[in-house]
Amino acid sequence: MNADVPAVQLDPVVHAPLRLQVCALLAGRENLEFATLRERLDVSESVLSKHVKVLQAAGYAEVRKATRAGRQRTWLALTPAGRAAFATHAAALRILLR
Repeated sequence: MNADVPAVQLDPVVHAPLRLQVCALLAGRENLEFATLRERLDVSESVLSKHVKVLQAAGYAEVRKATRAGRQRTWLALTPAGRAAFATHAAALRILLR
């Protein structure tokens, strides 16, 4: 390995393309409604749910359900651990891109 290239640690939970996008969209805000996230990513509910469950299992995301305007809505947010994991992963990608 070249001594000029620092070793980087990519997080396999965050690294999957869709989960990386989910983390990126959630990192800039307190939370985001599931339906809005699904539309922004242009994926089905089941595909997004699968990836959110992986993030939840790692302790990176939390899901909150609430009734609003007479219907149940689901909100997603990154946990502090999720924000840290995303920041570390993004930094590692920036190092690789240099």
